[in-house]
Amino acid sequence: MSLLGAIEAGGTKFVCGVGTEDGTVVERVSFPTTTPEETMANVFNFFADKDIEAIGVGSFGPIDPVKGSPTYGCITTTPKPHWSNYNIVKALKERFDVPIGFDTDVNGAALGEYTWGAAQGLDSCLYITIGTGVGAGAVVSGELIHGLSHPEMGHIYVRRHPEDQYEGTCPYHADCLEGLAAGPSLSKRWGVPGVELTPDHPAWEMEAHYLAQALMNYVLILSPQRIVMGGGVMKQEQLFPLIRTKLQELLAGYVQHPSLHDAIDQFIVPPMLGDNAGLCGALALAKLAVDEA
Repeated sequence: MSLLGAIEAGGTKFVCGVGTEDGTVVERVSFPTTTPEETMANVFNFFADKDIEAIGVGSFGPIDPVKGSPTYGCITTTPKPHWSNYNIVKALKERFDVPIGFDTDVNGAALGEYTWGAAQGLDSCLYITIGTGVGAGAVVSGELIHGLSHPEMGHIYVRRHPEDQYEGTCPYHADCLEGLAAGPSLSKRWGVPGVELTPDHPAWEMEAHYLAQALMNYVLILSPQRIVMGGGVMKQEQLFPLIRTKLQELLAGYVQHPSLHDAIDQFIVPPMLGDNAGLCGALALAKLAVDEA
């Protein structure tokens, strides 16, 4: 049985795993993200005795996932100390003579949900995570989206809620989507972590106000067949009906499709892969690297 290696490279922790080509994780380990030298030493040690066919990396960003680019394989302008311009693909290739799949963590999660999860059997999907930051990845006609680089859908601008005076947390854009809707924004706006707010707190109506606007933009531009919403903030299940209703209000009947009307509960869904979405996404990137090799 062929085994694939997976790395969910997060800004807080790295999760490494080994799994099969059907997306089953058979072993996993995690450790804090410190310096590249210390963190990657743990990665090398984990995979040293594993007989793997390929490795997939779903990384925090920004990154350069464009093959042929001079900086392909690098984590680029990240604010994470020590990691700017670090070439993680090169470091792995120096240790392991196997194909390496490399993309953003959210593109990987989108591919994982498309391959084995909530979007299996469809032609397209979008995966968005709302947690410490906001990011999204998309599969269109079975392919991950790339262009100049990768999508940065968490940094679009949205209209302010009429009762929101919070300046926003994004160090680059202040009140972009991430600046207004990520987990730290909830904590700083309301004075307590989101998990401590009651389900009927006005925070969630405001959160849905921002996220539904983002989904409207994605629907109009990408027209995905399903939107998968994950991350720590989306564990507040009361957000799903609020977002669905607000999206319908915003679209105002302009896009006519059953998925946006009677079947919207099946259009906007949580990850089927749950907390394994990131690691399974990295497995899917490894599988894609084998297919392309």
